[in-house]
Amino acid sequence: MNIIHAVLLGIIQGLTEFLPVSSSGHLVLFQKLFGISEPALLFDTMLHVGTLAAVIVVLWKDIWAILRKLYQPLTLYLIIATIPTVIAALVFRKPLEKAFETGHFLGFAFLMTSALLIVAELLAGSGAVKGGIEKMNWLDALVIGVMQAIAIIPGVSRSGATLSGALSSRLERDFAARFSFLLSIPAILGAVVFQIKDLVRDGAVKAATGAIAPASIGSAAMIAGTISAAVVGFFAVRFMLKIVREKSLWGFAVYTGVLGLLVLLDQFALKLVFR
Repeated sequence: MNIIHAVLLGIIQGLTEFLPVSSSGHLVLFQKLFGISEPALLFDTMLHVGTLAAVIVVLWKDIWAILRKLYQPLTLYLIIATIPTVIAALVFRKPLEKAFETGHFLGFAFLMTSALLIVAELLAGSGAVKGGIEKMNWLDALVIGVMQAIAIIPGVSRSGATLSGALSSRLERDFAARFSFLLSIPAILGAVVFQIKDLVRDGAVKAATGAIAPASIGSAAMIAGTISAAVVGFFAVRFMLKIVREKSLWGFAVYTGVLGLLVLLDQFALKLVFR
């Protein structure tokens, strides 16, 4: 992978991590388009580090408020919402890695994202808004957490799934967006921990066997991709907070629905990208 490809993928990651269109799904799709064969999960994790920096910068006031007072309802709800994802990642890690590499379920996953967004907007508009953190309960947090766990499938948007869970619970839209983005922090950190564990294990095996590692993504490309993801992610978070607060998710539902149909058309008929 060259630096141009890395920067482009970083831009895609920065945009799609916080827009409800699936960052992992878009990375799989564009890696197929570029013919990139390097281990996808490592580069994907580094791009997530960039978006992690972006969300921390934008929501630093929220994060600082949590750190100043750890024992509060918001902390408890973030923990509850994180547990289903941890369980799902541990149980389905191998199938997840396979799905990321092949992209076999990508079309259906994009359609699932579209369906989640549509259902969320319909439910959110069908009754009165409960409120923000003061009206949230542990069941709301669990529902959002289960939705995030579903989003470990490449093509199912994490932000879209968690926003869908929050809006379906009739939480106030601005708080729903902020909770979704705060919830991304432990999710990204968990992915980084898993990847570091793999790197240490693989390094130990290669050192013991004397194996030579195959050519992979260069450090310059990795850094360029991470920086571009961070910069674009910063603006994407700010943009998405405004969109969720003032607009609706219907446009994203249409986009992911059309994209899902196009991917399925290619997978089952055209074979231009997914051969």
